[in-house]
Amino acid sequence: MRILGFETSCDETGIAVYDDKLGLLSHQLYSQVKLHADYGGVVPELASRDHVRKIVPLVQRALKDAGTSAADLDGIAYTKGPGLIGALLVGSSVARSLAFAWDKPLVGVHHMEGHLLAPMLDEGNSPDFPFIALLVSGGHSMIVDVKGIGEYRVLGESIDDAAGEAFDKTAKLLGLDYPGGPLLAKLAAKGEPGHYAFPRPMTNKPGLDLSFSGLKTFAANTIRAAANDEQTHANIAFAFQEAVVDTLLIKCKRALKQTGYSRVVIAGGVSANTHLREIFEAKIGPNGTHVFYPSLAFCTDNGAMIAYAGMERLKAKQFDNYDEQVKPRWPLDTLPPL
Repeated sequence: MRILGFETSCDETGIAVYDDKLGLLSHQLYSQVKLHADYGGVVPELASRDHVRKIVPLVQRALKDAGTSAADLDGIAYTKGPGLIGALLVGSSVARSLAFAWDKPLVGVHHMEGHLLAPMLDEGNSPDFPFIALLVSGGHSMIVDVKGIGEYRVLGESIDDAAGEAFDKTAKLLGLDYPGGPLLAKLAAKGEPGHYAFPRPMTNKPGLDLSFSGLKTFAANTIRAAANDEQTHANIAFAFQEAVVDTLLIKCKRALKQTGYSRVVIAGGVSANTHLREIFEAKIGPNGTHVFYPSLAFCTDNGAMIAYAGMERLKAKQFDNYDEQVKPRWPLDTLPPL
C-alpha cells in the first residue's frame, strides 16, 4: 500500500510518499523560518498564505521523486489537528480535493500522533509497545502512556508554556534570532557549570504535569541582573538548558516507575536537542531502559510522520469523510485504537 501525506499544522509545509513495503519514497519539506524571523515568531496569516504558495509544487515534486502517480496511491493522509486553523485548512483542502478527484480514502491524522510514531520510520531501531512517550515541541509538552497505536493515556502535560516555547522565549531574552531553541542549545555548549542555579519546576510535587513559564521568568530576571557579555549569556543558557532537561528527566523517571515500562520515546522538535539525548542515555539507559528518538530529519514537523501514521489508520480502515472539519484543539487521548 502507498499513501501521500500532508503536514501543514504551523510553519512547515511537508509532503511525503510512504509505502508499507518499501518505506519512505519521498520527503519534501519547506520551512518558513526566514519568513517569520523578522517578527520573532510565527504569524498565522503569513503562514497560511505561504502554505498556499508552496503546497502544490511540493506535491508534484514528491510524486515525481517517488515515481508515483495517482493510480499508485491507496490513500491520502493530512494533519487534521491540532495546529493553526488557517494552516490546517490549507493542507486539508488540498488533501480532500485530491482524495475526492482521485477517488481515494482520506485519513485525518493527529499531529502529535505523527510525532509519537516518527521513530517507527527508522525500521532498524523502532520501539516495541508499550512505552512512555515524552512529546516536547514548541506547542506541546506531554508524557503519554502508549500501549499501542491509538491506545494513549496522557499522564502529564504542561500547564503553561511548552518546553520548546520556553527555549524560544529565553533565547529571545538572550538576544538570539528566531527560532531560538537550537541557537540557545548551541550557546549553552559554550557555557560553564556552577555559575547559576535554576529551579526544576514542579519536581517537588507529586504527579507528572509540567510547567516552564516560571523557569522562563527566572531566566528573564537572571539575564536582567547579569553582565551583558557572551560568556555570561552562555553560562545562563547552560543553566537554563540543564534545568529543562533535568525536569523532563525527573518526570520521565517517575512515569517509568509508575508504569513499570522499560522503553522511552522522545519526539517533537526538542527531541533534536543533543544535550537532552545525551542526558537521557546516560541517566536512564544504564538502568535497562531503552531510549528511542526519531532521526533528526523527522524531529520537527514533516510529512513523513503524517504519512506513516496515516498508513496505520488506512490499514485499519479508519477513514475521514470528505467534509470533515479540522481540529485546532484535539486531545490526543480521544483517538480510537486500531
